[in-house]
Amino acid sequence: MNRLTATLIIIIITLFSSSAVNAVQRIAVLNFELNDITSLPNTPQEQLRTASIGPLLEQALSQDGNCEIIQINATDQIAANSSFGYLFRFNDLAAKLGAQVGADWIVVGQHSKPSFLFSYLMAHLINVKTQTLAANFAIELKGNHEKVTKRGVRVLATKIDASINR
Repeated sequence: MNRLTATLIIIIITLFSSSAVNAVQRIAVLNFELNDITSLPNTPQEQLRTASIGPLLEQALSQDGNCEIIQINATDQIAANSSFGYLFRFNDLAAKLGAQVGADWIVVGQHSKPSFLFSYLMAHLINVKTQTLAANFAIELKGNHEKVTKRGVRVLATKIDASINR
């Protein structure tokens, strides 16, 4: 084998391996559920805050260009989620929902609020192909201001991105 052929083979292998590593990941983010166990649970403000988490996470994940956000119809999510926390507990069922829309990964989350002073973004990152939990995240939010929520979602997006692109 001459030097030119060997060089071409190395270039081709490098191109294929780098494109596989840098392939755009298809991620579905389910609507977050509110698990509010305070003495005044499920206020309209907290429901709105929780409803904003999924879209904020999609926006944060798609900013770097490594992810393609795959939408899952809210009706399909409701139908698959037999009861509160069902998809959060059963990774294989969440993965099947992700597979229906061609996602590589699915994020299932809850906004857990044990106190008026703090809450947690709880998220499971599920590998759709293997139907297994790839990572589990708990991001503490101190306060309930929009700024706090956005900062927590950015932290969550960074952790998800790092888990996917290991």
